[in-house]
Amino acid sequence: MENTQDLANSRIVAAWAELNQHVAEGHELEADAYRLAFADPEFLLRRETRGIRIQLEMLKPDLDQSEQGIENTVVVFGSARFPAPEEAERRLSAAQATGDVQAIMQAQRDMRNSRHYDNARLFARLVAGYSARRRPEDRLFICTGGGPGIMEAANRGAFEMGAPTPGLNITLPHEQKANDYVTPSLSFKFHYFAIRKMHFMMRAKALVAFPGGFGTLDELFEVITLVQTQKAKPVPIILFGTDYWKRLINFDVLVEEGAISPQDLDLFHYTDDPHQAWDMIRSFYQLPTD
Repeated sequence: MENTQDLANSRIVAAWAELNQHVAEGHELEADAYRLAFADPEFLLRRETRGIRIQLEMLKPDLDQSEQGIENTVVVFGSARFPAPEEAERRLSAAQATGDVQAIMQAQRDMRNSRHYDNARLFARLVAGYSARRRPEDRLFICTGGGPGIMEAANRGAFEMGAPTPGLNITLPHEQKANDYVTPSLSFKFHYFAIRKMHFMMRAKALVAFPGGFGTLDELFEVITLVQTQKAKPVPIILFGTDYWKRLINFDVLVEEGAISPQDLDLFHYTDDPHQAWDMIRSFYQLPTD
């Protein structure tokens, strides 16, 4: 005889199966007052049920990560547009074959930026290699936005070391999918940027921001602001690529104009070396060096 929990689960599964069959048979999903509320897409996608969707988007990745032992992460941000060196070389060869000056310049830029891909990959390998020798509760897991470029590089480095690696992807107007190195059971898709950023911070023990665009800046300043205002515990915040970040943002101007306090500049650090980035994190938490 089924217990109460099994019976409840079977009814939920049956309700969802009925809805799927309705779609499979080619019927349009028109409003149906008799359909169970949780199996009613029209109802769940109404403006008035946005709060429910936000709750679900908050809950699903949290439960799944907890069940798989992902409690402490090192979050890696960076451009989705920086290719792997092998891809950059392919693009350069193709551009040179055409003789197109503009294409060659863009391919040369890709080659230059591909070093960031290699550095993110190596950094992730260092974190994953350390964690492989630790008890499950002491491990750090590389977490990214799950997309291409720097995100792919970091997931790839962890994957190559045999470590599970989460990816928190998001739906965008242009097509985007999780990169091939995100652990499938830890590959999450978000609709709300705010909930996605909250998930980054919930488990983050460090943030490493590689050169990137608007999305990277948004995520970086979110973390700096939360730490500065003591809404989040202090964590190492590392800006990887000193020349890029210092050319992009003159933080000293904020101090000179009184917009931030001088000590706020201590909230983050610069580096150009994956080993040094990892040493900063280990030093912050006084992690063993073996």
